[in-house]
Amino acid sequence: MRFQQWPASDSLSQRIYCSADDENAMAGLIPQSFIDDLLNRTDIVDVVSSRVQLKKAGKNYTACCPFHKEKTPSFSVSPDKQFYYCFGCGAGGNALGFLMDHDNLDFPQAVEDLAKAAGMDIPREESGRERKPRQPTDSPLYPLLTAAADFYRQALKSHPSRKAAVDYLKGRGLTGEIARDFGLGFAPPGWDNLLKHLSSDTLQQKAMIEAGLLIENAETGKRYDRFRDRVMFPIRDTRGRIIAFGGRVLGDDKPKYLNSPETPVFHKGQELYGLYEARKNNRNLDEIIVVEGYMDVIALAQQGLRNAVATLGTATSEEHLKRLFRVVPNVLFCFDGDQAGRNAAWRALEATLPCLQDGRRARFLFLPEGEDPDTLVRAEGTDAFKARINQHAQPLADYFFQQLTEEADPRSLEGKAHMATLAAPLIDKVPGANLRILMRQRLTEITGLSSETVSQLVQSAPQEAPPAYDPGFDYDAMPDYSDYHQPQAQDMYAPQQEWTPKKPGAGGKKWDKKPWDKNGKRGGDREQQRPRTPIGVESPTLTALRTLLHHPQLAKRVEDAGHIADENQTNAQLLVALLEAVQKNPKLNSFQLIARWHGTEQGRLLKALAEKEWLIDGDNLEQQFFDTITSLSARQRERNLEQLLRKARQSELSVEEKNQLRDLLSRNVSASNPTSTGA
Repeated sequence: MRFQQWPASDSLSQRIYCSADDENAMAGLIPQSFIDDLLNRTDIVDVVSSRVQLKKAGKNYTACCPFHKEKTPSFSVSPDKQFYYCFGCGAGGNALGFLMDHDNLDFPQAVEDLAKAAGMDIPREESGRERKPRQPTDSPLYPLLTAAADFYRQALKSHPSRKAAVDYLKGRGLTGEIARDFGLGFAPPGWDNLLKHLSSDTLQQKAMIEAGLLIENAETGKRYDRFRDRVMFPIRDTRGRIIAFGGRVLGDDKPKYLNSPETPVFHKGQELYGLYEARKNNRNLDEIIVVEGYMDVIALAQQGLRNAVATLGTATSEEHLKRLFRVVPNVLFCFDGDQAGRNAAWRALEATLPCLQDGRRARFLFLPEGEDPDTLVRAEGTDAFKARINQHAQPLADYFFQQLTEEADPRSLEGKAHMATLAAPLIDKVPGANLRILMRQRLTEITGLSSETVSQLVQSAPQEAPPAYDPGFDYDAMPDYSDYHQPQAQDMYAPQQEWTPKKPGAGGKKWDKKPWDKNGKRGGDREQQRPRTPIGVESPTLTALRTLLHHPQLAKRVEDAGHIADENQTNAQLLVALLEAVQKNPKLNSFQLIARWHGTEQGRLLKALAEKEWLIDGDNLEQQFFDTITSLSARQRERNLEQLLRKARQSELSVEEKNQLRDLLSRNVSASNPTSTGA
């Protein structure tokens, strides 16, 4: 078996213990003999299995690697050698190294955790030798970003143009103490303040570009500061290192908030603003509040609530929740009370379900419309805000069933059946046995279905969504169905009625407007040989697919579907195929679109989407559709742009590649106010 082929143990052990020695030199006073004894008393299998589900494979244990995404297990733990190794990404080390990498701890914290688990007290000793400076082994971008933070912080104190920034922060009720704790700064107006301060040569400027501090105009070669005339928010990782910045504009520039781009040290989908500061302020945190913006985190901290974090312009992900639950047992999501806030809350709920071990808790608090944590906590004070949390925060399970009750009316048999179809697969994602059982019991109480029937629903649901698009299949070579003769109603699904935006104040429940065929059955007869694939609460891409099916005319307003054609996600690929089909033949209707993929997994997915009931109000569908298109297109442009810039730093670009780079930069500029980039 491949997992038995371990790297040479001598060289790996040397590397592991040298790493420990280096870190210990930095930590200072923990004797190496204690570290050796601690490792001898620690079983790495216990350490890893408490965080990763291991499976016995001969002498060793295997799992899917926690440090990179994979479907086939390549991560192996050896109880004999007391180290782990991933044959996929090369991660490896001993128990201390695993704790540091997996839990994002520094060396002293990892030693403390292991010692506590082993019941050992950490001895201290005075160093009898002169401490030598530790040679840096981290990315060179860290000191560069730290120097930039120092520059911004000093500018807030002494730059001649600082008044607007100071007035803004004072107007938000912030004190000097909070500004210091979060390292707030000021990027002065002008194109080259940071460039002149930090860049000593061309190599330094290239590093600043890589760190996201400078922008280079591909056509002219001119380099200039990314952040100008903005209040600056340093973003730290869990070890306290500055990895990126967020900037809030002071003038009329756009966008209002600007984040650093993805860099070798900053991955916005994994980081949480304020987590380091929250842990630093209180090492015994019990609950963390998840809010939507930098100023929400800082405003809560100003009022004494030093346990808030924010995502960095992305939806709350499972990776975020794993990180939070490693720190605290309880998470409180605090969202605006409008439709966008509730959509974000449902996505957060879906990300939370796979992390809900027994003993962990998640709650949801919705604020009055028009309010956010920043404005509300300043208006009503800390005590009133805490009282609001205690009185109005909903446990995850309560919010879960409330939302599904609004989606599928349990007063009818059809609504109960639909609720069970939606809820059962989601409940099955909960790893905590007790909570999972209780949620299933609640579902049986609402629907009247037996627990055995609910279990069968889970077993019949697919483990993963079926592949929606085959990149190797030539869909353009398929016959044109624009003149296809529609069969009789009993041979096809009944399309939903035409959607029209709901007028403000219009009443009625969403389930009052569901389509029924003339035989009294929802959506007409189904294929007998293939049961409908249950589709849970959708991702934005699936919702965009469904919106396009019912409103093909929206495709005319998408300028160029090719901008997302390389999106590495099957549902996005199918969305592109539908957009291009309608753009080539605008007369295609919903049935004809589905017919193009008839008899395939893609066709069954499209049919299930077309039949599924709406979870969100109609007047938000069009906006969400174009938001999704914009997001997919922007991500693809970013990827293409990063690839070309990376190649440009290593070798000369071809004429075609230069034209492509120029086109990408011009698209980025046209998508925003030109003064925000200066290109």
